[in-house]
Order: sequence, then C-alpha cells, then structure tokens
Amino acid sequence: MWTMRRQPAGMVAVLALGWGAMTAAVGPAAVAALSDGGPGDADIAFVGRWTQSASDAVPNWTGAYLKTSFTGRTLHIKQRDAVNMYVSIDGAPEVFYAGVRGTVNLTPTALAAGTHTVQVSYRSGDTIFQGFTFDSGAGTVAPVISPKLIEFVGDSITAGYLSSKLAVTAYGWVLGEKLGVRHVQIARAGYCLVMTADGCTGQSTQFFRLASTGTTAWDFTRYQASAVVINLGTNDVGHGVTDATFQSTYTGFLQNIRAKYPNAALFVMETFKRRYVAATKAAVAARNSAGDRNVYFVGTEGWLTDNVDYADGNGHPNDAGHIKIANDLAPIIAPKIGVPIP
Repeated sequence: MWTMRRQPAGMVAVLALGWGAMTAAVGPAAVAALSDGGPGDADIAFVGRWTQSASDAVPNWTGAYLKTSFTGRTLHIKQRDAVNMYVSIDGAPEVFYAGVRGTVNLTPTALAAGTHTVQVSYRSGDTIFQGFTFDSGAGTVAPVISPKLIEFVGDSITAGYLSSKLAVTAYGWVLGEKLGVRHVQIARAGYCLVMTADGCTGQSTQFFRLASTGTTAWDFTRYQASAVVINLGTNDVGHGVTDATFQSTYTGFLQNIRAKYPNAALFVMETFKRRYVAATKAAVAARNSAGDRNVYFVGTEGWLTDNVDYADGNGHPNDAGHIKIANDLAPIIAPKIGVPIP
C-alpha cells in the first residue's frame, strides 16, 4: 500500500524527480527526520495489496513490493523464516536472495556515506517483512515515488511464469519501471475471467479481494489506480466458457472496476492466443456505448513471434517477449495517464 503522507522539509520540491535523483535531492532537514524501518514505518512505501500490523507486513498477490530511502552505509532486513526475494539498492539490478532467514545483510560491501534507496520484492517462501536495521544514528526517510499506479490483471502470463525472475521480469513490472510509476500485478497462474464450476478461479470475482485466494474483500480506499491493464481469456476456453458468457462477464467486470476506480483508464488486451477476440471487443464497445469512454481495446497482433519470444509452446513469453509487450504498451498507456513516453 502507498498513501500520500506529510513529507519532511526539503522533500516536497523533489516529488516529481526520478528515483535515481534521491541522493542529490534530499536536503539535510529530510535526512534528520529518520524513521525506524519497522513494518509500520510511514516512510516505507508498500506498493500493492499488503496486510500490515505492528510486527510484520505481508504482500498479497504477485508483484507487490516495498521501497524506501535510508541513510548510513549498511542495511539489513529482518525475515521471520526462509524466503526467496529480490533486492535492488540505488537502482542497481535486482540481487536474488535464496532461502534466507532472520537478519539478512543486504550490503556485504558497505555503501558510500549518504542517502540510498532500496526496493524489495518477494518471490516465494515465508514472505513476512519484519523491518530493516541500520547503522547507529541512521534510518529511513520518505522516498521519491510516483503518485501514478497501474494494476495489471491476468493469469500466468501477467504473473511472469517461466520468465527469469517471474513477476520482476513480467511485462507489467517492466512497463511500470519504464514509465517510472508504481505497478502491481493482480495475477496468478491458471486464472480465468469467468469463475467456472470445474474450479477455474475467475478474476471477475477474485480481483475485488485482498489476496489471490480467500474471500476477504479488498479495501479500494487504500489507493486509486491510474490505469488497469487486463489480459484475460487465455484459460477460459479450456473450461468450456462460451463466447456469450465471456462477453457478458467481461462487460460486468469492467463496470465493477469502474465503480471502484472512477477515473482510471481501463485497457483490455487481446489475448496473444487470439481467444475470445470478438467477445472482448464487444465488452469494450458495450461499456463505451454506456458512456464510459475511458475503456480501450488493445490489439496485440504482431507483438510476439513464435519460437522467438516464448519460453514454451503454451504461450508464456520469455524475458525478451515481456520486454516487447512493455515496449508496445508504453505509447498506448503513457498518454492516458499523463506520463512521458520513454
């Protein structure tokens, strides 16, 4: 979760700057306003759907992450039990930590003195964040972070299945980083649009819940998305969903998302396997005809090349394929949410 909060002196003027500008932009007054790095630290941005308490913070859905800025030369993270995670410090490529637990040293080589940034994404295991620890006299300061957020809704493709770093190398993550905005993947392998009797979980229902499993409702007042990008329909055909059911469910899904996000741009992707194309277009047209002009169909023909951009024969893109998808989506989405096209 990320919410706007009071910024320390010296921070307001740099909110529009890029993440990499943090070290130079933070003034002495901001550095003095240090926080403790715990799960309740207001200077840690928990991006996505998180469950938080005084003792821990737990991400729900894939692609959730946390980021903050901190002072000092060393940084440790506290994990309850064995976990696999990716950590990027000062915008460097993510370092993979496999099966680590307890207090984990994230800076085996001490950093230069000053203010730094850290971003953490959990891959699997005991994904329980219990806080950071710092040098004596150091702590967190509020990070520079975009007010824009994109949610990417889908199945295994959106979750990054078979890409090298899963969610971190999936097109939604790649695009969010490319545009410099917050990003979340509300996705899980095997999911459908339609909830089916033979057990396929339907995003038309599960999207509105806290986690990828369970029935606890998500509190949409926690943040408002600037855009929602939906890529669904690849799995429904294997569960006997008819075109008519798919279309009516998609139309209702878009209407229900609009009720939660009155101002978000909604982008409805054509599946890469070209499934339910006419039904998908019809759902978008139905919402447009109902007066919602901020819903867009995104055709994907020609984006990916067979035997080149896929990791397998079942339609899962490899890293290069995900980058291509992100590059094709960027000029479509950026103008609608008011960010520059990279």
